[in-house]
Amino acid sequence: MKSAAFNYIKPAAMAELFELLQAHGDDARILAGGQTLLATLNMRLSEPNLVIDITGLHELRGIRQEGDRLYIGALTTHTEIENSALVSQHAPMLAMAAPHIAHRAIRNSGTWGGSIAYGDPAAEWPCCLCAMDGQIHLQSPSGHRKISAIDFFMDLYTTALGPDEVVVGADVPLASQADWFAFDELARRHGDYAVAGLAVVARFQGTVAQRVNLAFLGIGAIPWRARRTEALLAGKTLDSATVEIAVASLKAELDPLPDLTHSPETKRHLATVLARRLLSAAHASRSAIAV
Repeated sequence: MKSAAFNYIKPAAMAELFELLQAHGDDARILAGGQTLLATLNMRLSEPNLVIDITGLHELRGIRQEGDRLYIGALTTHTEIENSALVSQHAPMLAMAAPHIAHRAIRNSGTWGGSIAYGDPAAEWPCCLCAMDGQIHLQSPSGHRKISAIDFFMDLYTTALGPDEVVVGADVPLASQADWFAFDELARRHGDYAVAGLAVVARFQGTVAQRVNLAFLGIGAIPWRARRTEALLAGKTLDSATVEIAVASLKAELDPLPDLTHSPETKRHLATVLARRLLSAAHASRSAIAV
């Protein structure tokens, strides 16, 4: 199937982009990496009158340290994040998650901002941002604002992005020596959408976890934080007994949505498999450092 006819404009400045959005409203769609938009156009799930190509807006590119945060511009590709020395040093979870995103050709074209703006609950970047207490940077004709990732993702493919706003980037806290990160997901085949995934951020004092953030993907309508289980783990050593208590807590706390091929029970089981695996790895890692 081919897309319906549409007009195409590539603005050279942010001001021109906002003029186009104000003039065309819901009849316009933004093209960044195109990995989602082009598919929806060709399937005629989206039929805009105007496609606005923002790839010429170079101020939306790049990875840089800003104070105690690492900022990544919206047009930064998945591959650029995967290969970045700054990401590896200051936000290692993102380097861990990047290889799970589809296949190399898609990672070469798909963008950080596009994934965030689309708000797919099975996508890796929204999940990581929620685990890492990231902030989304939004810009409109009236100015710039930041919103926490937890508040940005509101419902299935629904975000807090205003009608005249665009995602210009996002930031995460810089990792410290006390932090431990992990990301893993389970899919039928590499590159497929994950059945379930888990991002873990833990801060340790010795072998004691001061806090543990657990963010799941593929479970609900948005990236989901297991708040009750997180509270249970705070201040604990993540030994095998504590991990099993956490797994039991997750079984009670998780309320997965089914998909076309997996029941809630299957998703719940796979989510707890990931939790047991990653929490046990966290304990082993910190115990080895403490020896």
